Amino acid sequence: LSVCSKLCYAIGGAPNQVAGSAAAFFLQIYLLDIAHITPFHASLVLFIGKASGAVTDPVAGFFISKSRWTKIGRLMPWMLACTPFTVVSYFFMWYLPPFVAGRVAWYLIFYCLFQALTTLFQVPYSALTMFLSTDQKERDSATAYRMTMEVLGTLIGAALQGQIVASAHVSHHCTVNTTSHFISPHDAPSFPEPLDPLSHQVYMIAAGVIGGVYLLGIVIFFFGVKEKDDPYALTSDRAIPFCKGLGLTMKHGPYVKLTASFLLISTAVQLEQSNFVLFCTHAANLRNHFQYLVVTILVSAAVSIPFWQKILQRFGKKCAAYGISWMIPFAVMLVTIPNLILAYFVAFVSGLSIAASLLLPWSMLPDVVDNFRLQNPHGKGHETIFYSSYVFFTKMSTGIGLGISAAGLEFTGYKPGICKQSNDVILTLKILIGAVPAILIIVGLLILLFYPITEESRKETKLALEMLR
Repeated sequence: LSVCSKLCYAIGGAPNQVAGSAAAFFLQIYLLDIAHITPFHASLVLFIGKASGAVTDPVAGFFISKSRWTKIGRLMPWMLACTPFTVVSYFFMWYLPPFVAGRVAWYLIFYCLFQALTTLFQVPYSALTMFLSTDQKERDSATAYRMTMEVLGTLIGAALQGQIVASAHVSHHCTVNTTSHFISPHDAPSFPEPLDPLSHQVYMIAAGVIGGVYLLGIVIFFFGVKEKDDPYALTSDRAIPFCKGLGLTMKHGPYVKLTASFLLISTAVQLEQSNFVLFCTHAANLRNHFQYLVVTILVSAAVSIPFWQKILQRFGKKCAAYGISWMIPFAVMLVTIPNLILAYFVAFVSGLSIAASLLLPWSMLPDVVDNFRLQNPHGKGHETIFYSSYVFFTKMSTGIGLGISAAGLEFTGYKPGICKQSNDVILTLKILIGAVPAILIIVGLLILLFYPITEESRKETKLALEMLR
C-alpha cells in the first residue's frame, strides 16, 4: 500500500469521528442547558439513539454481506450513498425547533437517524481494512494511519465545537461570583423560552462546518482508495449465511474475549467524554477552561498514536493494551483534588489512554478474523459480520452507560441554568468521571488476560494463510 492510499483511507474515517466527538463531548450539555429538556429525557435520547445505531449494525452487516461486486467495489457504494443523509441528520440534531412540546421527539428522531446512518458507513469502512491488503503489517500500518487521522478528527470535532459554542455556556451571572452557594431554580436567572438565539445559532454554525468536513472527507476517500476483492476466496466458495456466520462468531473464543474486554473499556472512555464538560463546569470550577482541556486530551491522543504503534510492534498488542490503565490513577486524583494544573496533566494522560483504547481493538480485530478464516477456509463474506457485531456490542454498552449516567443526574436533582449544582449532583459527576470508568477498565483488562492470540500465534496464522493463498 502506498502512503497516499493509506492517507486517503484514513481521511475517509475522520468525518465520522469529527461529528462523533462533537456529539460525545457536547450533546448531553446541549440537551440539558440549551434545549432545556430534563436529564431523564436526555438519558432516553442518548440511550435510544445509541441503541438504534447498535441495532443497525447487524442489519447493515446482513445486507452488506449479500452485496454484489460493482465497478467501485462491494463496500464503497454503501459509504457513498449514506453520507449526504448523514450530513442532513447531523445538522438537524443541533437545531432548536420552535415548539416545546415535541422537542424530545425531535432530538430522539434525528439522533437515532444520525446513529443509524453513521453505522451504515462505519461497518463497511472498518471491514474495508481486510480488503486493502493481505499482509498483516500493511493492515496494521493502515489501521495506525486510520486511528491517527480519526483521533485528529476527534480533536478537530471537539476543538471546532468547543471554540464555536463556548460562548453559549458562559453565564455572566456565574462568572461574577463563582463561589456562591447553591442557587435554587427560582433564584437563578432563567433562560427565556425559546433561548437566546445566539446560544442556539453557534451550535448551528458548528453543525454546518462539520457537515462540510463530512463531504470533503468522502470525496478524498472515494478518489484515493481502491477496494480489492477477497484474496483468499475460491470461485467455488460460497458466502456464509449471515445468521450462521453470526452464530459462528459468537462461538469464536478470541472474538468473544476481545469484544467483552473492549466494550467495557469503550464504555469507560465514553462516560469520561460525555461527562467531562459537565464535570468541569459544575464540579471542578473549571467552566472557563473546559474547551482547552478537551483539546489537550485530543492533542495528546493524536500525537501518541505512532508511539502506541511502536509499542505494539515491539511488545505485542496484548501487552500494549494495558497502557489504557494509565488513566485510572490520574482521573481519581482529579476528582479528589480538582486543581487547574492537575486537570491539564490528567487531560494529557487521559489522551494517551484514549489513543490506546482506539487503536488496539481495530488493530487486534483483523487478527481475530484471520484466525477465523484459518478455521473456516471455504467460506467468505464473514468480515462484515465480525465488524458489524463488534460495533453493535460496543455501541449498545456505551448507550446503556450514557443512559444510566444521565438518569443518575436526573435522580440526584440536576437543574439546568443555575450557577452551582447541589452536592448530590457534584458527587454523581465525580463518580461518573472517577470510580465508574476505573472499575470498567480494570474488569476489561482482566478479561483481556484470557485473550489467546499472541504474537507467536499471529505469525503462525499469517504463514498458514500465505500457504492457503
